Amino acid sequence: MSGASHFDVIVLGGGPGGQKAAVQAAKAGRRVLLVERESAVGGECVRRGTIPSKTLRHSAVTYAHWRAEFAADDVQARCDRALSALMRRQTLVTQAHERYMTRQMERNAISVWRGHARFTSPRALELQEIGGGLRNVTGGVIVIATGSRPRTPPNVPVDHENILDSDSILSLPYLPESMVTLGAGVIACEFATIFAALGVEVTIVDKGERPLPFLDPEISALFLDEFARAGGHFLGGRALRSVEFDGVSNVVTELESGERIESSKLFCALGRTAQVAGLALENAGLALNPRGTLDVDKHCRTSVEHIYAVGDVIGPPALAATSMEQGRRAVRHALRLPDLQGSSTTPAGIYTIPEIASVGLSEAEVRAKHGGAFVGRAKFAELARGQINGDCNGLLKLVCDPLNAKVLGAQIIGDGATELIHVAQMAIATERTVDIFVDNVFNFPTFAEAYLVAALDVLGQRAAALSRSAA
Repeated sequence: MSGASHFDVIVLGGGPGGQKAAVQAAKAGRRVLLVERESAVGGECVRRGTIPSKTLRHSAVTYAHWRAEFAADDVQARCDRALSALMRRQTLVTQAHERYMTRQMERNAISVWRGHARFTSPRALELQEIGGGLRNVTGGVIVIATGSRPRTPPNVPVDHENILDSDSILSLPYLPESMVTLGAGVIACEFATIFAALGVEVTIVDKGERPLPFLDPEISALFLDEFARAGGHFLGGRALRSVEFDGVSNVVTELESGERIESSKLFCALGRTAQVAGLALENAGLALNPRGTLDVDKHCRTSVEHIYAVGDVIGPPALAATSMEQGRRAVRHALRLPDLQGSSTTPAGIYTIPEIASVGLSEAEVRAKHGGAFVGRAKFAELARGQINGDCNGLLKLVCDPLNAKVLGAQIIGDGATELIHVAQMAIATERTVDIFVDNVFNFPTFAEAYLVAALDVLGQRAAALSRSAA
């Protein structure tokens, strides 16, 4: 294209997947352009997703612990006055992370252009700059990493003031007295527990019978117990009829069952959809599938050989960690670099209060695949660290094969679950039996000791099974 700048690799979107794709290409010595519509790289993850929400969660946990341990009136009053600082803190953390990523782009000589890109052909793009100018660019390899946006049904009139979505929930200037959360997925439950910990009366409404339905039922039941203990309410098996702000102070939620709920705010968290508006995918020879995402192969390559897609735009698992890995792998494949060696076992972390994490197979999956399972449990109430931290309702669950007690899966709920899960991940990746946890020493007191307790539980079951078979 006459007058167009050319880059070896063009990355559309500066979120986790796009950022890692751009860095990988730059480290391979390629000329790289990253197109980002926001003021700095980072995407939804940094501005309205992972970073700010987890920062707010940390503050909420700290506040809740202070309320629980130091209930004196003067301390309570100081905590209440400090609540307005919570949102400011997440903004400061977000800005710090943005600065770090901007420096990373500069260190790797990656060109970053601000604007909205649209395909004009499979290898050419037109960039509408924020300042109003137009640029044309061509690329040898193009990576689509434009992320996702909140999915809002027509009967939920989001106004970002009274009826909020995940883009506006972090913009609240004050804590409401009450909140209805529509949906019981990861984002819904994370924010529901954060606001409940901050003293907001939260009600989760969902058509499903239980929250986080993809989890092991034992874990989701414990989560529901903890949510109720924090003052939250769960209304499952309910279909939504309508949502309306009354024009004064309340949002009115009506359900198909006839139930009517009034709340100060409503948070709509009914999933996300690929952010591809304005990309003109048809000019690149691409189209969304019926799920509203882009189809890719195992290398994250689309049906157009030189165009790749990573992150939320290709659908589940839609995690920051997996998006990063997809970005690196896609570029390495496109540039014919050696494949990264790694395990197919990817952990999942849910930053509710308490945290939840899982890796590998669930108990039901192991029983279905192997005809049985050894299941070891360690209650945090039995750990010195659990008693010290006041987390006596946590649980670590190890799921092993019924022959050799090889670790095939783990599920955890409680303090530090998203950190603890990586121990099980390594055991699964190296195909170890639970003996590995018994043969090694854990620091005391730690939550990691739960692996020893759960392993001893499994070994007791294995010994009993061997005794029965010998008899």
